[in-house]
Amino acid sequence: MRQPFFDIDQEKLFLLTKAILLSSFLILTLRSFDLAVIRGSYYLKRSENNRLRKISLAAPRGRIITQSGQVLVDNLGTYTDKQGNQLERERALFKKAAGEEVVDRLVRRYYLNEAAAHLTGYLGETTEAELGHFRCPEREINYQLGDQVGRGGLEEQYDCFLTGKTGEELIEVDFRGRLIRELGKIQAESGEDLIISLDLDLQKYIWEKIKEIKGAVVVLEAVSGQILALVSAPSFEPNAFGLAKNEAKIESYLSDQENTPLLNRSLGGAYPPGSVFKPVVAIAGLEEGKIKENTIVEDAGPIIIGQWQYTNWYWNDYGMVEGEVDLIKGLKRSNDIYFYKVGEWLGANNLVAWAEKFGLGKITGIDLPAESAGLLPSPDWKKKIKGEPWFLGNTYHLAIGQGDLTASPLQIAVLTAAIANGGRLCRPHLAVNTLSTLKVEDPVTFKVDNTSDCHDLRITPKHLQLVQQGMIEACRPGGTGFPFFDFVPQVGCKTGTAQAGGKDDEPHAWFTLFAPALSTAPDTPEVGPDSSGVASRSVVVTVFVEKGGSGAYIAAPIAKDIVEYLKEQKYF
Repeated sequence: MRQPFFDIDQEKLFLLTKAILLSSFLILTLRSFDLAVIRGSYYLKRSENNRLRKISLAAPRGRIITQSGQVLVDNLGTYTDKQGNQLERERALFKKAAGEEVVDRLVRRYYLNEAAAHLTGYLGETTEAELGHFRCPEREINYQLGDQVGRGGLEEQYDCFLTGKTGEELIEVDFRGRLIRELGKIQAESGEDLIISLDLDLQKYIWEKIKEIKGAVVVLEAVSGQILALVSAPSFEPNAFGLAKNEAKIESYLSDQENTPLLNRSLGGAYPPGSVFKPVVAIAGLEEGKIKENTIVEDAGPIIIGQWQYTNWYWNDYGMVEGEVDLIKGLKRSNDIYFYKVGEWLGANNLVAWAEKFGLGKITGIDLPAESAGLLPSPDWKKKIKGEPWFLGNTYHLAIGQGDLTASPLQIAVLTAAIANGGRLCRPHLAVNTLSTLKVEDPVTFKVDNTSDCHDLRITPKHLQLVQQGMIEACRPGGTGFPFFDFVPQVGCKTGTAQAGGKDDEPHAWFTLFAPALSTAPDTPEVGPDSSGVASRSVVVTVFVEKGGSGAYIAAPIAKDIVEYLKEQKYF
C-alpha cells in the first residue's frame, strides 16, 4: 500500500486550526476595539464634519450717500462658482438647489467712477501685517486675510463706520452635500451709511470741465466748511481695485510718473500759490498796523537790490508801470511792487505768523487721508534746512506767494472762505451725520459739528471789509479777473499765476473766489448778511491748473462756468 505524500497527525492539525482561529479572533477584536474606542471619536468627528457645514455670511458695507439721497457708493451682489467664475443669479440659484458650491459676494459699486475716485477711495485686501489686529475695537471687528478694507478717500477714513460684521450659518447636508436643514444662524450686520455734503451733479459737471488737464477744483460753503465738490485730474477707476481687481490697470496707474493719476491734487498736492496768497498779506499788514487803507506805494518799475530785480507782472508783460497804488488797487491789479513793500514792512516772521493763522503750513483736518500740509518757509527753517541766512529777497518772494511757499488747492479754498465769512477759519468736511455709534476720540476723523469746527481769527471787521472790497474790485472792470466783469451777482476773487520752478515750465494757474460777494444779491431772501456784509451762504470756488499758464486766462474761465452752474442751481 502506497504512503500519502505527507502524513498529518490529526491531533496536531486540530491544535493548529484552533490556534489560527484564536489569532484571527484576537486580531479582529483588537481592530474592532481600535475602531470603536480608540479611533471612534476621530471618525465620529469626521462624520459630523461631513454632515455639518459652516457658511460665512457676507456683511453689506455701508453706502455713501448725499444729504439729498443721491447714492455715490453702494454694493452689488454677485455669485461665483468654486472656480471663481461669475454666475447669473438664476444660474447661481439652480446650482445651489443642486447642491453645488456657490459663493455670494458683494462687489463695491462707485457710481461716479473717475469723477470722484480720489474722494471715495477704493477697497483692497487686508495684508498679513494687519491680521490679528482690531482696527475697529469699538465695534469688535477683526479683519481676516482676504477681507476688503478701505484704501484712500472716504473708504479709508470711515472704514470702521462703513464695515459690517460678518455673519455665520450652520447647516446639515447629506453625503452628496445637499441641504437637509438649517441648524443656526448669526445674522450679518450691515455697516452704517455715511451721509456726505457732496453735490454729485456738481462733482460730475466739474469733472467734465477738467478731466483732460492736470489740476483740481474745490467748492465749499464759506460759513460751514462743508465740501460741495472736490475734483482732481487725472484720475483712476476705483472699480479696478477690490474684488474685481484689474491688475493691468492698477500697474498702469502706479507706473504713470508723468500724470500721477493716484495723486489727489486737491489736497495731496502742494504748489506755489502765487498771488492768491496776497489777501493774507494784506490782512497781516492792516492788523499789524504797517499799512492803512490809504497807504501809497509807488510802482515806478523794478525794485533793484544789488544784482537782483524784483518786478511786477505788468512790467514783465507790457513794460508798463501803475504809479501810485493803495490797498484796494494793489489787490485789484495784483500789483507785486505794493506787496513787496508790505512784506518788507511786516518782516518775514510776521508774514509767517499770519500765514499760519490762515492755515498754511499745516493740514486743514479734512476728513480724508493723505492731506499735504504744504510748506511755510521761515528764517529758522531756511537756516536749519538749507544752512543759509534769510534775505530781503526771500521776504519779497514770500509776500507774493512764491519762493519755497507751497499750498494745496484745499488750503487756498479754506483761507478764501475765512475772508468771505467774516474771519472764521473752518475745518472743511464731507461727513454730515454724527457718528454717535462710535466712541472714538479722534476729532479729525470722526467729530462732525458744523458750529464748533470754526474758530475766530479775531480780525478787525473794517480790515476784512477792505480786503473783501479789493477782491470784489479784482472782478470788476480794470481788475485782473476779467471773465467776471459782467457777472451777476457780484463775486470777490483773486487771480494767481505762480512760477512752477522749471525754467521752461508754464506757470501754475490759480483762481479763487467767493460768491455772492454782497448781501444784496438778488433772489436770496433766506440769506442774511453776517457782520462783514458778505452773504452768509457764500460759496467758495478755487481752481488750480498745474503748469497751465495765466490764472486769469486759464483758471478763471473754468471758475466762471462753475459759478454759472451754481447760479442755475439756485445756490445763490
